[in-house]
Amino acid sequence: MNIHSTVLMQMRDLILRGEFAPGMRLTEKFLAERLDASRTPVRAALVSLEQEGLVEPKDTVGYVVRQFTVQEVADVISVRAHLEGMAARLVAEHGLSRQLARDMQACLDEGDSVVAVTSLQVDDYARYAAMNDRFHDLFVEACGNRALQRAIALNNKLPFAAASALLPIQGALALDRDSMMYAHRQHHMLFDALARGESARAQALATEHTETARHNLQKALEHRDEGAPVPQALRLVVGM
Repeated sequence: MNIHSTVLMQMRDLILRGEFAPGMRLTEKFLAERLDASRTPVRAALVSLEQEGLVEPKDTVGYVVRQFTVQEVADVISVRAHLEGMAARLVAEHGLSRQLARDMQACLDEGDSVVAVTSLQVDDYARYAAMNDRFHDLFVEACGNRALQRAIALNNKLPFAAASALLPIQGALALDRDSMMYAHRQHHMLFDALARGESARAQALATEHTETARHNLQKALEHRDEGAPVPQALRLVVGM
């Protein structure tokens, strides 16, 4: 990974983890010192982050961290639903290779071991998130449509759009594991549809699967209404 990509990844991560508050001014000088980098990759990263919608220009100097509406978050989740649904349909039409089947089954086995835990801890959510990202990446990589893959990758850079983006909310809010168990059952059903070559069913399951993310967002809103603290990153969302 080159220095430009590294700096971009670091800056994106800091924003999405809530290290920079909404409205905070981000100057090249400040970021270069924070990341121990030169201004050139920082300047390029700010342009990329503006394109991703994470920051916006402020006056004539510097940028500020954007804040997002709940609807904007729901919209990027909806886009991922349709894109991944198309990817799943293409994989089912092409057929699963033996290696892809083994790799996806390994993800399912890992997820089974996590959801079997009665009382989930932070490490369990981290394990599940890693498995979940891998599972989604596998069938997207196997779809064979580069334009679709690029569209998914671009959308996933938007706040809370990626497959596991909202999982930390469950851990931070100590939610029960019902939604995670349901989501993992969907993984099993999707794998079955892919293995059987049932393209329409695979597309519908992959699209429906993102409703778990919407559910997590709704849970966060409910906890906010009850006066409970919310994860740092969700302060990027208006009203959180």
